[in-house]
Amino acid sequence: VEKIEEQLASLRIAKRSTLSEEPAYLLDIDVSKPAQSESSRFVAVSCSNKSIRIYNRETLNFLREYSSRPGILNGVRFAHTCDSVVFSACSDGTVKCWDIRLATQKAVQIFRGYPSNVFISFDINCSDLIICAGTEKVEKDTFLVFWDARGITNCASATKEPLGVYSESHNDDITKICFHPIEPNLVVSGSTDGLVNVFDINKDNEDDALISTCNSDSSVSFIGWSGKDYKQVYCMTHDEGFCWWDIAQLDTEEPITLLRVLDVRDAVCSDNDSVHYLVGGLYHEKADKLFLIGGTSTGNIHLISCGTDGLSLVGTLCGGHSATVRSFCWNLTDESLLTGGEDAQLLLWKPGAVERSLAKKASMKIASSLQKRVRVHNSSLKSRKK
Repeated sequence: VEKIEEQLASLRIAKRSTLSEEPAYLLDIDVSKPAQSESSRFVAVSCSNKSIRIYNRETLNFLREYSSRPGILNGVRFAHTCDSVVFSACSDGTVKCWDIRLATQKAVQIFRGYPSNVFISFDINCSDLIICAGTEKVEKDTFLVFWDARGITNCASATKEPLGVYSESHNDDITKICFHPIEPNLVVSGSTDGLVNVFDINKDNEDDALISTCNSDSSVSFIGWSGKDYKQVYCMTHDEGFCWWDIAQLDTEEPITLLRVLDVRDAVCSDNDSVHYLVGGLYHEKADKLFLIGGTSTGNIHLISCGTDGLSLVGTLCGGHSATVRSFCWNLTDESLLTGGEDAQLLLWKPGAVERSLAKKASMKIASSLQKRVRVHNSSLKSRKK
């Protein structure tokens, strides 16, 4: 943890994305999975204005934008085997797939659900074979819908129908879906019903597929896998609670709950400013350690370490965002961090980085008429007149 504390302390803002004409909250971030010899090339950001924006991973230069209007986009994911293919779930009952290599603004493939489906969560498994999306509750129904994702990287525009659904395991909105990082048949889902369900989708039916049901007792806002070989599952709740379970203990006498914190805001103490909300989590493979990312309403970012004995604050990043941080993506290979927030800013943090020009930072603020009048009184004015 000390090494990670040092890494965090050394992070500085390397790049800021330029503000777009239509500022929007940056809700979700994913980076493209690198090819064998390269680092990841692209960043995809899902925005509150119903669009996905694509940026260059190193420069944060804006590349492309895809719109889902009139639907609302929920989540963004790159394919694992092709770094130019990106997906998002949509409230119009589809999961759309775009190819960054093509000039078209149209989805290259559409995975269509059933007529009443409104998708609010989704993921694609590590082998890029299966997509799963979770629905809002409509009347009494909530579904996990599955599609065969093969052929996405080389087929003409086509609509795919579902392989099938799970409909019995949740009874409210399915807010999060997360496939296992290395086992393509394992998926965990979280819902506003408080349940976190782990499935093995290789099984013939939903009853057999349901390996474990963990109850967070509150509406689930984030889920993830952690631990050696990713045998643990954790979740965060909309009232800033945290639960952590060891699925490997299912067939033993040991309790599966590793830690339960009713309110992380009360559990984590900070000298300068407290934790106002949780953004998400990240399992650090090398350190074999689970971390939570939290923040403050003024844009500070907290890194919180998880142990079975409780939570502790590792460090804080200040001075980047000016409002609530909604999304992050931490790259453990080059120790860089991407963050997006309600201030419409996408930031790239790197160890020991120096932000190149202060002009960029100033240009984010709209110049007042007073500034415009005062700006002419600078020392270079005389030389310009000559």
